[in-house]
Amino acid sequence: MRVLYSFPHKLGADRICYTAWEQVRGLAAAGVDVIAMPGALARPVPESVKVWPTLAKGKLRIPYKLLGRMNACRLHDWIVARRLERMAGQVDIVHCWPLGSLETLKTAHRMGIPTVLERPNAHTRFCYETVEAECARVGLSLPHREYQRDEAVLLREEAEFAECFGLLCPSRFPEQSFLDRGFSPGKLFRHGYGFDETRYSPNLEHVHDEKKLVALFVGVDAVRKGLHLGLQAWLASPASMNGQFLIAGDLAPTFKERFAAELSHSSVVALGHRRDVPQLMRNADILVLPSLEEGFALVCAEAIGSGCVPVVSEACTEICQHMHNAMVHRIGDVEALTQHFTILHENRALLNRLRETCIRERLKFTWTAAGEKLLGAYQEALDRHHAAEAPSAIAYAGSVAEKSGIRA
Repeated sequence: MRVLYSFPHKLGADRICYTAWEQVRGLAAAGVDVIAMPGALARPVPESVKVWPTLAKGKLRIPYKLLGRMNACRLHDWIVARRLERMAGQVDIVHCWPLGSLETLKTAHRMGIPTVLERPNAHTRFCYETVEAECARVGLSLPHREYQRDEAVLLREEAEFAECFGLLCPSRFPEQSFLDRGFSPGKLFRHGYGFDETRYSPNLEHVHDEKKLVALFVGVDAVRKGLHLGLQAWLASPASMNGQFLIAGDLAPTFKERFAAELSHSSVVALGHRRDVPQLMRNADILVLPSLEEGFALVCAEAIGSGCVPVVSEACTEICQHMHNAMVHRIGDVEALTQHFTILHENRALLNRLRETCIRERLKFTWTAAGEKLLGAYQEALDRHHAAEAPSAIAYAGSVAEKSGIRA
């Protein structure tokens, strides 16, 4: 399969840039012929991948800050669209990312090439509304970390949603957010993300303290990640009496001020930004992620890969299964989360069983496995596109035959 992979940012940098880089590597491992067109390349990709940056040449790069995010994405999109026009017959499917895709999607449509648009999170309008409501509820000013409402971003993304043939949803949660807004199930394609098994692995020799539950939160204090909910539930549980709640990530001054009482508790340890997250996961009992919104919680896959049991909200249920390899509560249900902390604090046999399941099944959730799933989503999109195009082709042939006087 020949894929044009368009990514408007620095492939291989942090966050979604890392996700995209792992996708490219996973596709190459799955035998896909990948032509990657990133804004710039931040780290090497497999030799089989052809890389044609749009906003960089050699060591020279167009500064993203100089252009602004939207302008940089638009320029990238224009360049990819122009290149695609010269690639007729060389591409089977086009994989795009938000904000840098509208012209590329239109060009591919004119050329009859199916397109899929990555959805690393739920529908953006849903995300705006969710974060705004929670900030208002807990008394945090907007913006707080993520999802400050931007109508220009929203309008462009919604135009891309409409133009693409399919939306790539890495889990049930973003898929449902589009179904709830009237999108057809036939436009949605499921795949998934993963973890790097060379970095995240369990420490089978580590002896966990049977009397001390160690909980770990990894990430910044973005409202949608639910750190404030996790702290509230932790302090209401007896696990906080002699356990530890570790926070690996930066905390904003506004968050520290609003939740000063919770953060000052003796069981809560704010570690700041850390580069040793794999080791922290190997030594912790549970990963806490009470998210209000997720696309696919990468940190859950990394925790499972490390033998650290996820204790999460239903926004993270793609790979986290309640009482199988995780404890899962309804979104925003602090009381249920409190009970889960308490149960795992008091029932070490259950905790150990969940941990053993994580370790036993961990290789199901690697980036290599994710690459195979993405290839399957591509094939499904190609099949649906072919099925959708076939009636039009038959109708066109019939019209030509009738005009030519041909009779069956």
